[in-house]
Amino acid sequence: MMVITPVTVPPGSPTAKTNAISGLTDAQVTEARKKFGFNELVYKNDNRFLDAVKSLSKEPMVLLLLATSGIYFVSGNTGDGFFLAAAIVLVSAISLYQDTRSRNALEQLRKYTQVGCSVIRNGQTVSIKAEELVVGDSLVVEEGAAIMADATIIQSNDFFVNESILTGESLPVYKDPEQSDHFIYRGTTVTGGLAIARVTAIARETRLGKIGKSLETIPEEQTPLELQIGNFVKKMVIAGVVIFFVVWAINYYRSALILDSLLKGLTLAMSILPEEIPVAFATFMAIGAWRLMKMGIVVKQMKTVETLGSATVICTDKTGTITENRMSLAGVFTLGSNRIADDVALFDPNERELIRTAMWASEPVPFDPMEIALHRTYTQLFAADERPFYHMIHEYPLGGKPSMMTHIFADGSGHRIIAAKGASEAIMRLCVLSEEEHQHTMAAISTLAENGYRVLGVGEAILGAHKFPASQQEFSFIFKGIVAFYDPPKANIKDVLKTFYQAGLAVKIITGDNAATTASIARQIEFRGYDQCIDGAALMTQSDEELQETALRINVFTRMFPEAKLRIVQALKTANQIVAMTGDGVNDGPALKAAHIGIAMGKKGTEIAKQAASLVVADDDLSKMTDAIAMGRRIYANLKKAIQYIISIHIPIILTVFIPLALGWIYPNIFSPVHIIFLELIMGPTCSIVYENEPMEKNTMIQQPRAFTKTFFNGKELITSVIQGLVITVGTLSTYQFAVSRHFNENTTRTMVFSTLITANILLTLVNRSFYYSLFTTIRYKNNLVPVVLGITIILSGSLFYIHPLSTFFGFEPLSPAQLSISSVVGILSVVWVELWKPGKRSA
Repeated sequence: MMVITPVTVPPGSPTAKTNAISGLTDAQVTEARKKFGFNELVYKNDNRFLDAVKSLSKEPMVLLLLATSGIYFVSGNTGDGFFLAAAIVLVSAISLYQDTRSRNALEQLRKYTQVGCSVIRNGQTVSIKAEELVVGDSLVVEEGAAIMADATIIQSNDFFVNESILTGESLPVYKDPEQSDHFIYRGTTVTGGLAIARVTAIARETRLGKIGKSLETIPEEQTPLELQIGNFVKKMVIAGVVIFFVVWAINYYRSALILDSLLKGLTLAMSILPEEIPVAFATFMAIGAWRLMKMGIVVKQMKTVETLGSATVICTDKTGTITENRMSLAGVFTLGSNRIADDVALFDPNERELIRTAMWASEPVPFDPMEIALHRTYTQLFAADERPFYHMIHEYPLGGKPSMMTHIFADGSGHRIIAAKGASEAIMRLCVLSEEEHQHTMAAISTLAENGYRVLGVGEAILGAHKFPASQQEFSFIFKGIVAFYDPPKANIKDVLKTFYQAGLAVKIITGDNAATTASIARQIEFRGYDQCIDGAALMTQSDEELQETALRINVFTRMFPEAKLRIVQALKTANQIVAMTGDGVNDGPALKAAHIGIAMGKKGTEIAKQAASLVVADDDLSKMTDAIAMGRRIYANLKKAIQYIISIHIPIILTVFIPLALGWIYPNIFSPVHIIFLELIMGPTCSIVYENEPMEKNTMIQQPRAFTKTFFNGKELITSVIQGLVITVGTLSTYQFAVSRHFNENTTRTMVFSTLITANILLTLVNRSFYYSLFTTIRYKNNLVPVVLGITIILSGSLFYIHPLSTFFGFEPLSPAQLSISSVVGILSVVWVELWKPGKRSA
């Protein structure tokens, strides 16, 4: 849906020229869309259902079920054959459901992250989704924007484009309508200025679209956690194949029955395959990203979900992230008045002229809060508005170290205004000041900055010739004075910092502002390390080794520029820190891209920043990052619980099948494929549905970040899961031997062993909800799926035991109350011991 937003433009500004361009009408847009379609790069007409079915056909468990079902039919055991055929349908349905959940979550994310753009239609500037662009549209692009179609430039003003995605050339390219190269292309980005261009090609007909088909052949790189899980599953598959042949050989040696031996081998192979693990991983990541989106955090790269919980350092901008980005003019200083004035109504002629010059040094259509404040103050001070009579004839965009910008305006009679503003030291460097004037100015700057005010210097130049110098630094400026703005800290920022510190994260401010202003704001918000800082120029003189130490020790970095920001991020990464970096401007792109977690601001962020980032915070609220990190830790912790559960419950299934056979016990084949598949159908929803829905534990955000380089289990965690599985195995085999010692028949023995395993599975699900808090605490966790899944498990198990047709089919026999009690008690005891271990962990 198109959102129409009329734009008010002061006459005489460059953007006022857009009024002469009416753009397409609604009818012309409709006609163009019928002819050329939507602006989408789609190369495959994927059938998601067929893709999911194809993927299922390659799943080892499905292939084993098909093979086992076929053997049953060949051997004449059609009942078991039909059951396993039905199991294939059920397993596939569960997998398709999980796949659909994941795909739907990712599709919602894709729609949410669609890029927007501005066009002129029906004589108005409107904001639309990039996919709604049509051939013939008048596309408006400015600094920080991503170009979403091929187009021909109609008008431009100091317009520079980065075309490295197409040409490999990293330097920006200057473009205007008068040049032979007056084209812009989809996929490139605007690094400076503004242009209006008529769209000539969209979607696959763009230059990027024609070469983009090769992009779909590039596989997505797997994350460390994906690789670890994949390697674990591969090892289990290899073990399953080896044990399958061993069991087949043992059975065939004893019975000389090929098909029967094959069935028994397949039974064990099924029990070994942990196919729930990759399903659980995919589900946790996709649903986790969807949950983050509902919180106002758009995840652009799925790997970010697993990285979030590992973040050790948050690098944040000051303006608009720590502060409100709600600038108000706080004071001015001029040498002529030699005072700091803060009441606009009492400004003298020198101070009024300072505001006038500062306004001309701002954008004609201001969007920066400081420039908006300057335009607003100019309107208050001057009844006769000069702006309609001047137009910008040249612009030097923000640049330099520290940065500044210069605008040149002219009226109809040729009178020119050359105004500059920027970092006070940048302006003062280009002005001729006496020692006394310099001292007075620095004292004023110090006073203003110590109050937490953002300070800018303002200068004016006079140039007789019509030829402008190549750079703004070549002008000789007259120093007009200092303007100061106050941007108050956000109300919740102290609590946000407290949460970060409690979670073991270091927080670093990286800003273009000066040291005194930044230190004042940092002191107000109780920021740790506000009393030590380093500026970008000094930082760039340090060696890599020195910078690594500085980046870890210092928390406030001022007067920063893109290269310095990038060096800080790289130094922290070299020091094995997991870096989250916030940013919103064009110059933040390199650092956002380099950080493990690049975080762009959704409201004030440029498209370049959003493209470079892996997360977009919709409402620019840094507190959302505490929620995101908490969510990342929750997802990782719950995934770990799910995998530990899978390992713990698979061990007794494997050993209960294998040991009686290997040791030649009286009932060597206590479980058949139908029993294994029933257990698999119980375990699948438990690990990927129940544990995914688990709430965050109370101590999650007071723990230190996990080391990102570690595997998903450390040694103690893996040993705990293995011991859990072995103890449950002892319980099932003890029940087996007890039943045999009481001379129970094979069906009764099988039922008691199965009952022990089901009971252990139910309690394991509850106990493994936390390896820190007791069962009496976790039972109060709000997770509506726990009673549902466990209730279904109990009802189905009872049906298998006590409904005659089902018990006959599964080879079960109704248990007496005493037999059922013994099985249940053994199952409980084989798991509940973990509760005795938890208090020791809590007191450690």
